[in-house]
Amino acid sequence: MPISKCPKKLEPLWKVWDQKAQKNGLRHQVYAVNGDRYVGEWKDNMKHGKGTQIWKKKGAIYEGDWKLGKRDGYGILSLSDQETGKYRKVYSGWWKGDKKSGYGVQFFGPTEYYEGEWCGNQRSGWGRMYYSNGNIYEGQWRNDKPDGEGMLRLKNGNRYEGYWQRGLKNGPGRFFHLDHGQLFEGFWVDGVAKCGTMIDFGRDEAPEPTQFPIPEIKLLDPDGVLEKAVAMFTKTQEGD
Repeated sequence: MPISKCPKKLEPLWKVWDQKAQKNGLRHQVYAVNGDRYVGEWKDNMKHGKGTQIWKKKGAIYEGDWKLGKRDGYGILSLSDQETGKYRKVYSGWWKGDKKSGYGVQFFGPTEYYEGEWCGNQRSGWGRMYYSNGNIYEGQWRNDKPDGEGMLRLKNGNRYEGYWQRGLKNGPGRFFHLDHGQLFEGFWVDGVAKCGTMIDFGRDEAPEPTQFPIPEIKLLDPDGVLEKAVAMFTKTQEGD
């Protein structure tokens, strides 16, 4: 007895061609209409895995990890130097959702760079900033500015240790005038020292000591006077 079989249903040609056109796995070079190009791994027609992206108009190149079409994981971003024609590294570190997130190093210039934590393309968390003028800030960051506890060490060796807000000294802190052998301890508001006490500190070892030592305070209650002044400025800050 003859056996009849159902004919195999054929996929439409357009669907077969579309499946073949989907990018998956390693591709040697894929060009965009605007001249950008990418070489690396793909998944479901999106950059996924290890890959290198070159942006023609920006003159930028990214080498590193991708996830579902976005930079995600560890990667290095470089820009073309117009003077030398070579690429110079501007950021190396971790990414999430196409933004700098986690630990990374950002180069702002030949001698100016930041190393520390990032969140959403902004310096956030703990970090250390080396400025081109020789100053160094080490401490907490928020919204791309020093915020929280931190130390600013100036090129001449003087330093500030204390609290910051919106990139300015705000709150209690200490400023070591090591060049003159003095220490100021007090309260700052938007970068300005409003009240505090100044004492001699390492005056004998200072390279440029003051001509005379600081005289003894004759107030009956110097601590009480300072406490009231700090309380006043603290209340003013909280009211802003």
